[in-house]
Amino acid sequence: MRQGNGFSRSIHKSAFTASLLLLVTARVWPQQNSAPPNDASISTAVQQLQEQVRELRSAVMELRSEADQYRAETAELRKALQASRAQTSSEAPAPAQPTAGTLENQIENRVEALEESSQLINSKINDQYQTKVESASKYRMRLSGLVLLNVFSNHGIVENQDFPTWVIPSASKPTTLGASLRQSEIGLEVFGPQLLGARTSGSLQVDFAGGFPTVQNGVNYGYVRLRTGSMRLDWEKSALVAGQDNVFVSPLSPTSFASLAVPAFAYAGNLWGWIPQVRLEHRFTVSENQSFLLQGGILDNLVGQPPSRDYDRDAQAGEASGQPAYAFRAAWTRPLFARPMTIGAATYYSRQNWGSRQNVNGWAGMADWEIPFNSRLSLSGEFYRGLALGGFGAALGRSVQFSDNPGPGFMVRALNSIGGWSQLKFRASEKLEFNGAFGLDNPYADDVRALPQSYFDPFLLQNRSSFVNFIYRPRSDLLLSAEYRHLRTFDIFAQSPTADQVNLMMGILF
Repeated sequence: MRQGNGFSRSIHKSAFTASLLLLVTARVWPQQNSAPPNDASISTAVQQLQEQVRELRSAVMELRSEADQYRAETAELRKALQASRAQTSSEAPAPAQPTAGTLENQIENRVEALEESSQLINSKINDQYQTKVESASKYRMRLSGLVLLNVFSNHGIVENQDFPTWVIPSASKPTTLGASLRQSEIGLEVFGPQLLGARTSGSLQVDFAGGFPTVQNGVNYGYVRLRTGSMRLDWEKSALVAGQDNVFVSPLSPTSFASLAVPAFAYAGNLWGWIPQVRLEHRFTVSENQSFLLQGGILDNLVGQPPSRDYDRDAQAGEASGQPAYAFRAAWTRPLFARPMTIGAATYYSRQNWGSRQNVNGWAGMADWEIPFNSRLSLSGEFYRGLALGGFGAALGRSVQFSDNPGPGFMVRALNSIGGWSQLKFRASEKLEFNGAFGLDNPYADDVRALPQSYFDPFLLQNRSSFVNFIYRPRSDLLLSAEYRHLRTFDIFAQSPTADQVNLMMGILF
């Protein structure tokens, strides 16, 4: 028995050595085909290879030592066996020993198992090499994205068919059916060198929801649109982020694959925006399981106005003030039921110049939360109260109402608004989750009625949205989802039309 166990251990050691050699070869091969590294990277690579060679030599020496030990034990067992046979040959037959053919079959089976393991390792190495994304620089780059098909049916008139946000009054409620892939996304990440003790990285994300060409069936040929693009310097507890990114004072969004081109509940209580910004972050460790995050920065001072021209850029009212917008957020995090619980609060300020000496001080106070009730059930959401927040989608994208075109007697009135959203999530398993959410955006009726014009529909008041959905991931790269959404929009004419959408989704992540 000891001889069989020793032989098996030798085979396993051989498999380990072969696997280690394959891994070293796989690690050296991409380096030989990449751009010439600098001195520091050569030194690091040499040190790593030397360490791997030392480990390999140690494994080989250990294998040889065990082989010598097994040979000695085998010789002793053979001597003992011969002596035992000589003593008991007249009393009883000797126990049956494995024949040469049996031993050969065992050896062949183990060798085949080793070959299968080697082939598996080789296939995984080949997969990693084939999926490697090479860049013009020597630094690692990662490609990711989502191919998403939405099949949707709407009952009622909405401003946008595939991801509606508000309802248009109508005497009838027609039913429509369509499909789209324009919410698919492509992302790139690059991981750069150390700088001032920080890890550098960058990311870029685009989708195909930038509008339609005016050609036949153009609704299915969406323009590529920039979503986010940022650069980061990450220290152990601090970070510097610069680029176009999500509004960090409103970090959450409801979970939905029916609305990715704009986050779910945009213009219905979810403040959002992909806005150029520079921010600093620092995390304090309060105790062993608690931390405190501070974020502060400046943002491009946007107010929700659409561009006045297709190509040349004009200053919006916030940019015309000559200063950026300012934002600050603080958040406390601790684990609860083995999941993070976070409570955050934020402030925002925006100076706006609407011309004819009509200046507005936009501001907001915000709160956000993620609270697990147990390992499966959690509650998340956001709340805000502010003034002139059209740049974040409050008051259905309007910061002000005005009396007429700029000139004598021109008046501007900033819109007060209040709103938020909340979502209940139930994780039935690692692959299946259910979500239910409600959101509301409510500009003050007195502000809307005071002046008759705006750069968007000046008559809209409260906007509500709610949904229920499930998301099923049979594999890590495949998702299936279905969602029902209900929308209701109020206006100053006492109308409150409703609409419903059913959306079926299938996506492949890469």
